Amino acid sequence: MRGISLSDLWMIISALRWTLILALSTFACGAIIGLLIATARSSHQRWLRTVAWCYVELIQGIPLLGLLFLLFFGVPMLSGIEVSSFIAALTAFSLSAGAFLGEIWRGSIAAVPKGQWEASLSLGISRGQMLRNVIWPQAFRLALPPTVGFSVQLIKNTSLAALVGFVELTRSGQIVSGSTLQPLVIYLLVALCYFALCFPLARLSLQLEARFHGAGRY
Repeated sequence: MRGISLSDLWMIISALRWTLILALSTFACGAIIGLLIATARSSHQRWLRTVAWCYVELIQGIPLLGLLFLLFFGVPMLSGIEVSSFIAALTAFSLSAGAFLGEIWRGSIAAVPKGQWEASLSLGISRGQMLRNVIWPQAFRLALPPTVGFSVQLIKNTSLAALVGFVELTRSGQIVSGSTLQPLVIYLLVALCYFALCFPLARLSLQLEARFHGAGRY
């Protein structure tokens, strides 16, 4: 056992940037997938709704860790192509985030009052114009609180990337803990770092929900 040095602490603190990079990249890719899923699930085309439903059911039915292992270990075995830990984590997390965000946004679109759809149709505008100018702006307000709340879960899920060797916050904690033999102190610091990232987002989600809930009463 040895004392915890400044370099040990700096390794953990600096690993925050990789957690943030992975989380932001995942959210960006997942948002694109989620928008496609939500649009397909709300489509009049039955085959689009079926494809989107199958995707959501498949991805949500596979544990995130299993999906990560499948990409990191399975793809090289089946194709001979090496997959880096970052790409495997980004792909697995994005596929999962797309399924969950798609359902969040589909539910928000469905929650827009039916009268808004009927009023838009009575104006004679196209479905695309109706979605862009009437439905999506209202759905965005409904979807914002759960979307921010989901980002908290996404940040915490990035810790799974440590299991495939990606050096983010959790993995850096494992490395420092192994060299100092002081896991209690090190993992407490890691937990505090996650708390510092997640707590403001959790509070923001609650505030947005309270604000929009209150506004919807009038």
